[in-house]
Formats: sequence, C-alpha cells, structure tokens
Amino acid sequence: MNTEKQSPHILFVGGKGGVGKSTTSAALALAFANAGQRTLVISTDPAHNLGDIFHKPLGHGKTKLAENLWGSEVDPVRESKRYIEGVKDNLEGLVKSRMVEEVHRQIDMAAASPGADEAALFDRLTSIILEEADQFDKIVFDTAPTGHTIRLLTLPELMSVWMDGMIERRKKTNDDYTQLLNDGEPVDDPIFDVLQRRKQKFAAVRDIILDESKTEFMFVLIPERLPILETNNALNQLSKHRLPVKTLVVNKVLPDYADGEFLAKRRQQEREYLKQIDETFTKQKKIRIPLFEQDVSDMDKLSIVAEHFQPFITNPA
Repeated sequence: MNTEKQSPHILFVGGKGGVGKSTTSAALALAFANAGQRTLVISTDPAHNLGDIFHKPLGHGKTKLAENLWGSEVDPVRESKRYIEGVKDNLEGLVKSRMVEEVHRQIDMAAASPGADEAALFDRLTSIILEEADQFDKIVFDTAPTGHTIRLLTLPELMSVWMDGMIERRKKTNDDYTQLLNDGEPVDDPIFDVLQRRKQKFAAVRDIILDESKTEFMFVLIPERLPILETNNALNQLSKHRLPVKTLVVNKVLPDYADGEFLAKRRQQEREYLKQIDETFTKQKKIRIPLFEQDVSDMDKLSIVAEHFQPFITNPA
C-alpha cells in the first residue's frame, strides 16, 4: 500500500439528485487509483449507479474495478435487516425466554420507524471506516441525494446523545438494583456493556468524521438555480454540525466549442449561474467539469473525467 498518504483519507460526495454524484465519485476514485493510491469507492445511494458505470456487478463485498481501485454497493434494505438481526442476537440469553417473543415484536416495530434505515446504514459505514481504514489510502463514499446525506452525516451527533441517555438510564437501573440487594456489589449487566461498546464505536467514527485532516465533504452541483439553492442550504446545515464542505464540483459546464444559437443562449444564462456560484460559495474550492458530447459510459470516458481532478489530487489543500 502507498505509504505517502495525502489528506483527507475519507471523502463523502453529495449533492442534489441528477447532478452526477456517482460519475464524480467514480472519476475521483479512479483519479486517486491512477495516482497509485489504493482506493475503495462505496455507493450508499439506494439507486446504485457505480456498478453500471464500471460495467461490473457490485454488492456487499469489495470488487476490484481497476488497478488500485475497488468498489462496493451498500444495500440499505439488506443492512437494515442485518442490523435488526444483530440487535436480536445481542439480546439472546439476556432476556427471559417468556419475554423473547415480545421483545422481538418491539424490535420489529422499531425497525419500521422513520430513521431506522439511516441508523442501520450508518452502522455499516461505521464498520467500513473502522475496519477498512488501514487497508486503503482513500475511501470515497457516493451518497444519496442531499436530504438523506445530511441525515446520515448528522447521525453520529444524534446517536451519541441517544446512547448517553440509554447508558445513563441503564446505569440508574443497575444502581437501584444494587441498593435493593443491599450488599454494595455492582450488578453484572451485559446490556450495559453492549451499550458502552457501541458508544465507543460511534464516538471513534464521530471523531474521524469531524477531523478535517481525515475527512472531507465534497458537493456536486450544476449551474442551474435549484441545485445552487439546495447546495447552499445543505452547506449551511452541515456547517451547523461542524461538517464544512471545502470543495464543490460544478458539473456539466458548457464547453467553449459548443456552438449554435440554442447553446449560445444557454451559455449566456449559465454565465450568470457560474457567477452566482462564485459569489455564493466564496470559501469553497471549485472544480469545473465540462458537459461531454457523449455519456460517460466506459472506462476511457471516465478516465477523461478523472483527469479534471488531477489538481485536487496533487494539491488537496
């Protein structure tokens, strides 16, 4: 593995639906791989496109896509089922047999509640970040549309508060039980231990995500009104959670050689939006990717897109 790592180590690519997040994630990952860095690109978007871009079926495991490049697609439905089964397994032997059926029913009800899929997905990302970090120089996450991305990235903070509450209530129950026994000996509580381990796991990932030297957030937009508004809103929300976005990829910019009256009018409007992007996002580095004549449908075309990320690869600061 390449020992000359360049920060950041982990990159999350987000943005409005339809702006080219998956292509950007794939091209960025390929650019890192071409620079000799072992790279893992992972899709967390339910509408997976990575496999289609690389013309290879991707799943839960890591699939080699090119030299120094591997890919994976995380299935939120699969992860939710796995997560719930894991919760049930953790309670195995900790709940009286007559209560198991009712406890499982309550867990299944919780699994259908809003946010359950995000919690399961975050649990999977937590494992990826902690388990794969030493195996790769770069991990690139191709995330779902903006709203989902924000919920996902702000989960560590929310779950930290929730876990603290759970642990405090469990501790109080144990203290009350110890007093009830009146022998002063602490109660051996496996559930409390499980909660503590999960809290430590989430805390470790939260520290990594909040560390700007290890993690960077990149948003993709196109020079149109709605993507600009949505991106500005997303950046403001992430900033409140101490998750600054340092880089914007302005995708599908009309090239200078595109001609015709229709494109001339389109370019005139585009200039106004590009100016608005520069004036609105003064703190972010911008990478402009042109609109290509054909779809980015194979490795040759993807390599052309990857070349536009070369300045970002060589000078990430």
